[in-house]
Amino acid sequence: MADKAHGLNKLKYKIAPFSRYVSPSLFAAALVLIITVIALFVPPYIGMADNGDYFRVLYSNGLYFNTPDYDSLYLGYFNKGFGIFQYFNENGATLTSSQSLLICLSVWINQWFDKQVFDIRVQGALLTVLYTFAVYLFVEAITWRMKRKYGYIVAVLAVFLFADTAYTAFFNSFFSESMVWIMLIYLFASGLLLFRGRYSDYAMMMIFLISGLLLTTSKQQNAPVGIIIAVMGVIIIFVRRQRTFRAMVASSLALLMFAGIATYVLIPKEFVNINKYHAMTRGVLMQSEDPEATLKSFGIDRQYAVLNESIYYEPYTTVDVNSPILEDNFYKHYGFVSILAYYISHPDQAGKMLDIAAKNAFTIRPPAMGNYEKAAGKPFGTQTKFFSGYSELKRALAPKTFGFIVIWMLVITGIYTPQFIAAVKARNVRGMVRLPLVLMLMFMGLSGILVSIIGAGDADLSKHEFLFTAAFDLVTFTAIADAICRNLWQNKPTVHHEP
Repeated sequence: MADKAHGLNKLKYKIAPFSRYVSPSLFAAALVLIITVIALFVPPYIGMADNGDYFRVLYSNGLYFNTPDYDSLYLGYFNKGFGIFQYFNENGATLTSSQSLLICLSVWINQWFDKQVFDIRVQGALLTVLYTFAVYLFVEAITWRMKRKYGYIVAVLAVFLFADTAYTAFFNSFFSESMVWIMLIYLFASGLLLFRGRYSDYAMMMIFLISGLLLTTSKQQNAPVGIIIAVMGVIIIFVRRQRTFRAMVASSLALLMFAGIATYVLIPKEFVNINKYHAMTRGVLMQSEDPEATLKSFGIDRQYAVLNESIYYEPYTTVDVNSPILEDNFYKHYGFVSILAYYISHPDQAGKMLDIAAKNAFTIRPPAMGNYEKAAGKPFGTQTKFFSGYSELKRALAPKTFGFIVIWMLVITGIYTPQFIAAVKARNVRGMVRLPLVLMLMFMGLSGILVSIIGAGDADLSKHEFLFTAAFDLVTFTAIADAICRNLWQNKPTVHHEP
């Protein structure tokens, strides 16, 4: 027995230095970094094939397609090299997005080494660094003051989620999903750290603001995000009594509200018509039992029922989708509000569309795009299986009905409502922040679904609903971590001493 006790003491002595110097958050961030580097920067390189959307951000940021057979790569193969304009760039901005800031910074760094060819892995490296810090902050927010034995369990689960190549493959692409995913983590993590009283409240509020702005302006579909953050974030104003802090929070939330409105207003006319076309042909008409009568209810000539289930990009169409005829007799007769009103008055059709949306709401990696370069010798459209256990498990097991999404939201709300009520009774403002943060992410995810089906029907749903699947993962992970250590959120957060 004495020898056994001596052995256990020696084991504890060996483990103690590791837990003292390597926290669960550092452990998780380091492993995510190592796995991501292997996936993205060790041959065969992993990225995302172009589905035809790259041109929207490429030319306006000083880049162009320089691969002779680029057209043959669409959807099937990842391409890492793009030309850098050497002369005046006459291309204006196709759309307004915070993603351009990342691309411009990446091109600037790339030109230190090569002034003619842009290697997308430079952008991938920048995103990997940002991602590593985001994972660190998020796991720190979850595991701070948690017993180390529970903390390391949470850290391992975090690696299983955050190192999944379904997420990290976006880093080597021009899709804005990489910006959405990383900024969403920063937004949630900084809010949770405010709740926990970890680090400086001012620093966390600054991260909250910057990540919220970059998230809202990353793509036009995220316009409601800024408004949701501004409304749900009001509780943060009361975390501290200092006027300086409250003024900072109030002005930050107002700026986020303005960013959301501006993102919607600045949507280019071209993309408005694309989305409106699909909203009618791939949404309202597709689920209608009498498309002609449905068109009549919008004041549209019933002859346009021939467009039912058609796609804007089809090479041969009944009518030119950009023609003045369609503009005057079709597009002008409906919009987001009128389609929303139609779905409200036709709940059966709305339910069908929501179920269609739910079938794609749990897919992280779009099924249409390959992950390997053509030089890797993989078949056209091959997707990587390297460290993709979480995304494959989620795709296979997640229910595919909107009813499950409603139940999930109710369950999560039910879990944290008692804690919110207890915090209100105890007048613990920091304790009140947690539920609004969780609701904020769930509403943002729900907005991703609703905006997708109302604004563009079932067109490209797997990408349009990325915000939901990202929010689902973060909220569900937080709930699981809470279940691992039930008393975590009952601990009183550290309160900064205020003058």
